[in-house]
Amino acid sequence: MTATSTDRWIRLDGTTNTRDLGGLPTTDGGRTLPGRILRSDNLQTLSDADIARLVDEIGLRQVIDLRTTAEILLEGRGPLRGLPDVVHRHFTLLPERGHHTDVFAVEEDDPQVELPAAGWAESLLPRQVAAHDEGEPPAVRSYLGYLGQRGENVVAALRALTEAGDGASVVHCAAGKDRTGVVCALALAVAGVPNEEIVADYALTAEIIDALVAKLAASPTYAEDMETRDVASHTPRAETMERVLSLLDERFGGPAGWLTTHGFGAEEQAALRARLRD
Repeated sequence: MTATSTDRWIRLDGTTNTRDLGGLPTTDGGRTLPGRILRSDNLQTLSDADIARLVDEIGLRQVIDLRTTAEILLEGRGPLRGLPDVVHRHFTLLPERGHHTDVFAVEEDDPQVELPAAGWAESLLPRQVAAHDEGEPPAVRSYLGYLGQRGENVVAALRALTEAGDGASVVHCAAGKDRTGVVCALALAVAGVPNEEIVADYALTAEIIDALVAKLAASPTYAEDMETRDVASHTPRAETMERVLSLLDERFGGPAGWLTTHGFGAEEQAALRARLRD
């Protein structure tokens, strides 16, 4: 079906879902470049060896964190936060309470930033579902929600990737499959990667879902969610991303059309494409 291969996995001690978006074919016969954009689950438990590989070998220079403010505060500072050569940017894709748009602009002991007593999910605002999306499966509704309720942050994350300069960027959330999956799908679409390859990359997370769920279950931040839902409910399905891409095609003429509508136009798309392409 596709040319997507699992040799793009980056095996680290502290993550289970890290891979390079390089090496994917494009519609004009090219390939995406390795070492430009990585995707990953939470980076809180990276080992010293992991950091050396990411920073010294791969050249990581930017972290795009899609988690909520509460998730970041509850998990605490990850080991990459102490490195002056690695820039951290924060763009939540979930509607949340509070006014901090970038948690990295404030310190964890800021009295205005309160940790949610009942868990990070309590920091979220109720999700709104557009009437024409109410019949969609839950995962599709969630992904459309990122685009509908946090479209400005989706665009901001892609803009940060575009402007990153030399070195690699890593996009991550908690599991590295949903929020990360939507941002990476749009980036790959801009690079000219065909839909079937975007879907295949998204679905790769299913290969390591048991280890991923076990890792998240070991964190007090995510343990309850992992325990109340079975592994199957956490497993990404190809048809989910297929449906999202199909709806973008129907409503906007494709991901590029959605981006243009939301202020990320042809010039910026060309710059992102140049960063990702050979």
